[in-house]
Amino acid sequence: MDWAAFFTLHRGLPREGPGDRDSLDWALGLASPPPDGAICDAGCGPGADIAGLLAHVPEGRVEAVDLHAGFVAQAAARFAGEPRVTVRQGDMGELTGPYDLIWSAGALYFLGVSEGLGRWRAALAPGGAVAFSQACWFTDTPSERARAYWAAEYPQMTGVAGVTAQVRAAGFQVLGQRPVSDAAWEAYFSPMEQRVATLRPGADAALAAVLDEADEEIATWRACRAEYGYLVTVARPA
Repeated sequence: MDWAAFFTLHRGLPREGPGDRDSLDWALGLASPPPDGAICDAGCGPGADIAGLLAHVPEGRVEAVDLHAGFVAQAAARFAGEPRVTVRQGDMGELTGPYDLIWSAGALYFLGVSEGLGRWRAALAPGGAVAFSQACWFTDTPSERARAYWAAEYPQMTGVAGVTAQVRAAGFQVLGQRPVSDAAWEAYFSPMEQRVATLRPGADAALAAVLDEADEEIATWRACRAEYGYLVTVARPA
């Protein structure tokens, strides 16, 4: 991955993956962090979910963590002057807490579901929970196009039953699961499409490759949206 080209495309985009306030509100309703609770946004990207997380802990705080300095800078700028938000660069696999909730939108796969939950268990306060979204098959017979795309992007991808098994293998119980809506995917892709169109004229080879990857991501999902998506899972240590 040419990271300079990647950030040329992604810098300033509102989200780094499909998601929306409706999914977040549903998940936090199940997790029920206390009003004065502490939430970690693990793999926060540009900070798209921080405002929604804050709304569920009106007397609490949000600590947002991401490995990439560019996303940390964007999220920090978004919430400059908000004393209840801390944004820092760091490894989400090394969280210490204690947190009443760890929220991770489309990032837990970097650690693996079972391994990530196992690492995060010690960072949870008593009664704490984890809510995360994860790429997931919604059919047992995906098309060749969908299989080919995800074989390169995330070969370990599994179905709903597989995600559930990974959660249980980490010693957690599933409180609820639901897919991210098609509308959330379109809201994620639309700004990216506009950016691709703006950058395409005059793009060098490295940037053109990144733009091609974005086009393929969008086109594959639109052609195969019934076959896969993001699954939101809320889980608590058993």
